[in-house]
Amino acid sequence: MSRISNEISIPNGVEVALADAVIKVKGAKGQLEFGLDSNIDMFLEEGKVHFAPKSETSPKMLKKIIPMTGTTRAIVSNMITGVSVGFEKKLTLVGVGYRTQVQGSKITLNLGFSHPVEHQLPDGISAEAPSQTELVIRGVDKQQVGQVAANIRAYRPPEPYKGKGIRYSDEHVMRKEAKKK
Repeated sequence: MSRISNEISIPNGVEVALADAVIKVKGAKGQLEFGLDSNIDMFLEEGKVHFAPKSETSPKMLKKIIPMTGTTRAIVSNMITGVSVGFEKKLTLVGVGYRTQVQGSKITLNLGFSHPVEHQLPDGISAEAPSQTELVIRGVDKQQVGQVAANIRAYRPPEPYKGKGIRYSDEHVMRKEAKKK
C-alpha cells in the first residue's frame, strides 16, 4: 500500500460527503468537489475518511490503482485543509519601479513594460497587496491558488543577472556573474 496513511481525520466544522462518486467537502471558508475514481473505495467513520483500492480489481490494474489511491487521499486532504484554513502564496516584486495594486478582483502590475499589466482573478481567489512590492494570493483550492500565482509570476520571471522580476517570497534566485572584459 501507500507509504502515507490512507486515512484523514476531519476537523470540527468540516463536513465530508460522498454522493454519486463525487466527494463534497464543506467548511467555514467554502465548498469543494472532486470526482472519485470508480476503482477507489472511500469510507467515512468516526470523524475519519479512509481510502482503499477496490478488492475485485485485477493484479495488473492494481499497480495503477494503488498510486491513484494515494493521490486521491492527498487531494481530499488538501480540500479539507482548504475549506478549514485556506491556502496562500506570497509574491515579491523586485526591480526599480515594479509595483502592484489590487482593485477588487483585478490586479494591476507595473513591471517595466510600456503599459501596466492587468490580471483578472478567477472566482474563489482573492488578492491583497500589503505593500507596493508584495502580493498575497488566497483561496480554498490549493491547485487554483498555485496556478494563479504561477500565471502572475510568468509575466516577469526573475532573471539571473540582476535578480529583477516576480518571485515567490521564499524563492532563492541563483545569481550569475556578469560578463568580464
